[in-house]
Amino acid sequence: MNTIFRSLATLALAGSLVLFGPSAHSAAPEDKPFAEHKIVLQISAADPRRQTLVLNVANNLVNHYGADMVDVEIVAFGPGLSLLFADNANSGRIDALADSSKVRFAACENTIAAVTRQRGSVPELNPKATHVNAGVVRIMDLTAQGYTLIKP
Repeated sequence: MNTIFRSLATLALAGSLVLFGPSAHSAAPEDKPFAEHKIVLQISAADPRRQTLVLNVANNLVNHYGADMVDVEIVAFGPGLSLLFADNANSGRIDALADSSKVRFAACENTIAAVTRQRGSVPELNPKATHVNAGVVRIMDLTAQGYTLIKP
């Protein structure tokens, strides 16, 4: 009898996934329809040199392929979320990459919640950052959609 209930539960879960699909946060962007290269850059380190490096890599990709031919998203989680703090020394570079090259920046809500608990207040993030439920899940979703993961 337990096998029947487990099978029914599995079918119900599969049916709900088919009906409702992935969340909006996992959808790939449609703003670069001609992009030949799709890259997701991971930043999970608080080290300012690593954070500058990830921005350099994004900038180099855009310069090499052209803004319309490469789709880049930087996903920040864990200690790397500090890249997207409003007071980060690289905030001007983030704004420039987002505005001129359409590089996207994703901030992990799980990390935001952890930082909020630790600090007692919600960290102020760069306005160019969009929230995703979980940074690692966002990376997995993008790689499943054909993005290449690079961890500078």
